[in-house]
Amino acid sequence: MEEGEAAASGSQEVSADALPFARSYQMEALAKAIKQNTIVFLGTGSGKTLIAIMLLRSYAYLLRKPSRRIAVFLVPTVVLVPQQAEAVAMHTDLNVGKYWGEMGVDFWGSEIWDKQVETYEVLVMTPMILLNALRHRFLRLDMIKVLIFDECHNARGKHPYSCIMTEFYHRQLQNNNSQLPRIFGMTASPVKAKGSSLASTYRSEILKLENLMNSKVYTVVNESVLAEYIPFSTPKLKFYDPWDIPAALFECLSNNLKSLKEKHESAIRELNIANAAVDSVRKRLSKLVSTFFFCLTELGIWLAWKGAKSLSCDETDIFSWGKLEACGETIVKDFSLDVFKVFSTYIPSGPRWSIGDDLIADKVAGYLSSKVVRLIESLLDYRDLKDLRCIVFVERVVTAIVLQMLLSEFLPKQTSWKTKYIAGNHSNFQSQNRSTQNKIVEEFRVGMVNIIIATSILEEGLDVQSCNLVIRFDPSATVCSFIQSRGRARMQDSDFLLMVRSGDTATLNRMHNFLASGDIMREESLLQSHLPCEPVDNELLNEAFYRVESTGALVTLSSSVALLYFYCSRLPSDGYFKPTPMCEVDKNLQLCMLTFPKSCNLEPIRVNGNVKTLKQLACLEACKRLHQSGALTDNLVPDIVVEEAGAQDMGCKPYVDDQADYFPPELVGHCTNDSARSFHWYLIEIERNFEYNVPLQHIALAVKSELEFDDEKVGFDLEVDKGTLSVWVKHVGVMNLSSEQVLLCQRFQITLFRILSDHNLIKLKENRSAFSARKEFTIDHLLVPCSGPSQDPLIIDWKCVSSVLFSFEGVRDNHMCHYTPKSSGRLVHTKNDLVCGCMLENSLVYTPHNGRVYCIAGTSDNLDGNSQLSIRSGEAITYKQYYKSRHGIDLCFESESLLKGKPIFPVQNCLQRHRQFKEREPSFTVVKLPPELCVIIMSPISIGTVYSFSFLPSIMHRIECLLIAINLKKMHADQCAQNIVVPTAKILEAITTRKCQEKFHLESLETLGDSFLKYATCQQLFKTYQNHHEGLLSLKKDKIISNSALCKLGCDHKIPGFIRNEPFDPKMWIIPGDRSGQYTLDEEFLSGMRKVFNRGMRKIKGKTVADVVEALIGAFLSTGGEYAALSFMDWLGMKVDFINVPYVRQFPIQPKRHVNIRRLESLLNFIFLDPSLLVEALTHGSYMLPEIPRCYQRLEFLGDSVLDYLITMHMYRKYPGMSPGLLTDLRSASANNDCYALSALKAGLHRHILQSSQELHRQIADAVHNFERLSSVTTFGWESETTLPKVLGDVIESLAGAILVDSGYNTDAVFKSIRPLLEPLVTPETLPLNPVRELLELCQREHFVMEKIVNVSGERNLSAVKIEVKANGVVHKHTCSARDKKTANRMASKVVLKSLKESLPERTNKPGLA
Repeated sequence: MEEGEAAASGSQEVSADALPFARSYQMEALAKAIKQNTIVFLGTGSGKTLIAIMLLRSYAYLLRKPSRRIAVFLVPTVVLVPQQAEAVAMHTDLNVGKYWGEMGVDFWGSEIWDKQVETYEVLVMTPMILLNALRHRFLRLDMIKVLIFDECHNARGKHPYSCIMTEFYHRQLQNNNSQLPRIFGMTASPVKAKGSSLASTYRSEILKLENLMNSKVYTVVNESVLAEYIPFSTPKLKFYDPWDIPAALFECLSNNLKSLKEKHESAIRELNIANAAVDSVRKRLSKLVSTFFFCLTELGIWLAWKGAKSLSCDETDIFSWGKLEACGETIVKDFSLDVFKVFSTYIPSGPRWSIGDDLIADKVAGYLSSKVVRLIESLLDYRDLKDLRCIVFVERVVTAIVLQMLLSEFLPKQTSWKTKYIAGNHSNFQSQNRSTQNKIVEEFRVGMVNIIIATSILEEGLDVQSCNLVIRFDPSATVCSFIQSRGRARMQDSDFLLMVRSGDTATLNRMHNFLASGDIMREESLLQSHLPCEPVDNELLNEAFYRVESTGALVTLSSSVALLYFYCSRLPSDGYFKPTPMCEVDKNLQLCMLTFPKSCNLEPIRVNGNVKTLKQLACLEACKRLHQSGALTDNLVPDIVVEEAGAQDMGCKPYVDDQADYFPPELVGHCTNDSARSFHWYLIEIERNFEYNVPLQHIALAVKSELEFDDEKVGFDLEVDKGTLSVWVKHVGVMNLSSEQVLLCQRFQITLFRILSDHNLIKLKENRSAFSARKEFTIDHLLVPCSGPSQDPLIIDWKCVSSVLFSFEGVRDNHMCHYTPKSSGRLVHTKNDLVCGCMLENSLVYTPHNGRVYCIAGTSDNLDGNSQLSIRSGEAITYKQYYKSRHGIDLCFESESLLKGKPIFPVQNCLQRHRQFKEREPSFTVVKLPPELCVIIMSPISIGTVYSFSFLPSIMHRIECLLIAINLKKMHADQCAQNIVVPTAKILEAITTRKCQEKFHLESLETLGDSFLKYATCQQLFKTYQNHHEGLLSLKKDKIISNSALCKLGCDHKIPGFIRNEPFDPKMWIIPGDRSGQYTLDEEFLSGMRKVFNRGMRKIKGKTVADVVEALIGAFLSTGGEYAALSFMDWLGMKVDFINVPYVRQFPIQPKRHVNIRRLESLLNFIFLDPSLLVEALTHGSYMLPEIPRCYQRLEFLGDSVLDYLITMHMYRKYPGMSPGLLTDLRSASANNDCYALSALKAGLHRHILQSSQELHRQIADAVHNFERLSSVTTFGWESETTLPKVLGDVIESLAGAILVDSGYNTDAVFKSIRPLLEPLVTPETLPLNPVRELLELCQREHFVMEKIVNVSGERNLSAVKIEVKANGVVHKHTCSARDKKTANRMASKVVLKSLKESLPERTNKPGLA
């Protein structure tokens, strides 16, 4: 379909959806825009945006979701994005998206763009965003129904507007694509050229714009049509006299400036910085000198003085041209300060003089130029105007700033006007931030600001309707600038003042041409409105390009340079080189050679052609090869950008922290007590390592099936108040119980555990009725006392078990006395009955008067109710009197002997670490009890039985945890063909977090597992992606081993349910057989037929899951070796193959030409089969020698991981039994870049590094000098008080990587070679604490307030860190400077820590003291 046909069909489909307040010319423009592509040429304030909105309303039915069609509204500047988006949203029901560069859209991929298209119907953006999205094929032109170009006069040359039309629209127009968008352009001037009075010039420019936009210009016949609706400002010329600063004064100032420049240039030469930095500082000084000369000759001495003052202030950076090194910034500030001092000597001082008191005298003296004086006079002409809103347009940012200073000082003496400035980013000056500019504009609208001194930023599109005066301090450069700045005066009866130097006929003529230009452009537009658009210049369309067939993404000759440089900017770099391509052009041979950074896997490219386009041709060929190699994706996006986006997406995936809490199925059964049952019996032996006169009793554990413990006898320790208990659990056989025996055992354990738990009888009656409660699953095992010492076969103490039946009918009636003659046959009055005395001995009794439970160990034959009792006051009263006065109880049987009662034993968490042992009590505390106050609960039951049972919740919790670990181990074994033996205790350690507060937790295994996981992943990636640079490999590694990735793998394999993340709470322990609780046990299948039970949900953080996964890898590694760890990783879904992934080296060089092979092999005690690995390992990225194809970064990536792993494993094996956390500290103190760098210096490896960075050379020289002064020979820890170049540590890692590759991935060979360089290795005895960490922990522990300030007065390219700690009313502070923040932080922390320690008591200084 031809364009005309498409337009025709479009006009039939789309009908105008106008707004009721639209003006006649807006309706006319809308009608034309619906029929054909249109450029609306109307003055500023005429409502062009409203026409665009009505066009969008007309197309809205084609845009509404779920349609994949969109409209795109392009604006030339970021500041216009929210303005136009808000206007569209206000007048339509369409969803509007806003886009600009700072949102990170440059790194968006197809998924994000697809989501935008699914969500929004109108996309408002800057044009470069759309151009890039089209080039990368994230958006397609045929998706866009309406394409709006705001300020479309910018569509010329290589502006993004122009590129969108030439690269996409016109190419598809040539191919007769019928799905092209409706084009709608808006401009106040279709011509952007400099002033000309020739109609033919305007005609030509308008035709070019129409052809490029494939649109026809719509405009009104004359200005009077618009004047009916919008006001036009009145142009007025303001002439000022020619002016020169007095000659003698200027010569003197000029000489001073030149002298100061020479002085500071000599200071630059003394700086120990790179040549590039020196050149940057020199250029900055030259620009400053030029700026000061401009101010002197165009504005006057006073304004030049103000500019110098601003530049010399530390807090001001409004004049900074880019960022210099700290020492360079210091020189620039010092130079500005010296200039300020020189200018100050020519400015009158004293209270009686101020600028502007006598404008004529100021002009004659050279303080103010005649132009500035004329500006002030022109403003004062409007002093009687109510509510002035004035914009003064200037060309330079410096002019805006110093004029604002002048007016802010002068005008308050004359008026109440307030002045501010707005400077855009069209110069080398640093621009204001967006929020500041928006705030000033808003203050201008509401009258808080009356005058804005502005650069061209306020010319284009920004809506400032309250303006009633515009002054062109500097003349407009183009007709477009003139028309737009004039249009800023939106108020009725506003003025447009044009300042022109008297006698400047050229500027005057240009102003007259500009004033007449509107009519000429309208006339020319109307004259050719009937002519069709012509095809654009073939040269624009025939530009060479490379297109990806699969996606349609393309790169053109002109865009190839930017794409190549963008790709290189994403390559790995450091502070010593920037990875950019090196281009060499031979004009005579018309030859270009393009050499790439070493991390870019491309051979140098040579192309012949036109000298003007040689570099572009080479870059286009480079982009083509990068795509063919996979370095650019099919969307022509650098692979690393896609990898980064994938990593970010993975981190954003939601994780639900409500996770299952598994319970071992071995201890769960169905509720059935109506038949005999067979049990596997385990003897629980409890031994103590302290003296106590309450005996311990062995306990029998009965379970439905045999427990799969690692050994026949499982042991562990408990910590109690008086010392430790050793617990042993062993299988002793199978034994059957009748249903009555099972029920009796259950009643016994429930009653006893409930008493121990509650210490009263409140819930006991409820629990006795709970045997009839029904649950599908219940915790089903028996715990009963044994008779006598440890023996086989097991003998259950049935008499003790039957004690639970005491209070039931018939038990007392059948009683036969069997205790000592002393109590035999003696009846005693108790609260519930008259009983035999032997029943009270070894019983549990309840005393209702105080609600307590006691163990009765015997009677006090010589004490009764009439015996004397000493109370706290020292008074002696009888027991009978005591109970009467204290409890209001009259003892009826005061002659009966009192009972010896021991308060019930507390049930505690005996698994908790660091319990404070109490001194041994000589005997247990005894309470004397009258029998008549006691209710017998259980009898006979010994105090030793009760004492032993108080430990069973902790014992059973440990057994439950071991069984959970066994189930996790079996879940892995079910899917593992090999027989891998890992102790259950290690699995338990790996799933136990620090929060459990037990003797062991996962930290050591996590550290070990983390190091192996990193190494295994790095080796796999290194061999799999042999052409990927280190940046890509690192991203892939981070994606694989990130917490979110490990968490997902853990969740996929149900690991969160196995994690132990809370300390054991005996009160929450579920009594076996008890069906009264509110717990549920839900059956859950793990794999195949293997099941576990979920007892509810609890919160587990994603990082905890990831830590446990690493710890489990460490558990398999520590006991089963690398093979076992890889097996577990494979089960998780992490495929690592140490054997079958081939590695092919392509490094064709002659190594002996570049490095001293023999010397290095001797140093490393390793003979290389492939010495080219040595060259690669020692080549820094700055060494751009073409014959060395790669730098050390890939080997460093591999070596870093293998060294970390080897050092961690060495520490783990050498110091078994170390406390959790110590391994982490040992690893951190040994495997860090500073340690490696010191080792490299000690071995002299710095002499062999191949590099060509002047800055790196200087820093290595400084490091060598500082190293020679070190008193210590150790290379571990944190004692380095100087910044060491990272490159030094990198080469240790890269050499480790080289040895690993050359040895066929023999880690022993690596450690054997590298370890001597690192000696002496840190030990637990020599481990120094990192002062940063020690200071932080001390402040947290003692609740001190710490404040850290970074980059305080950084000098000579140094980072400065100030640390301040407020402790006990005293402030301890110190500031240190170093080349990097990390070192400065460490040094400052060390000094403050020392000061703190000296001021605190000795106990506080102990690291880790809780």
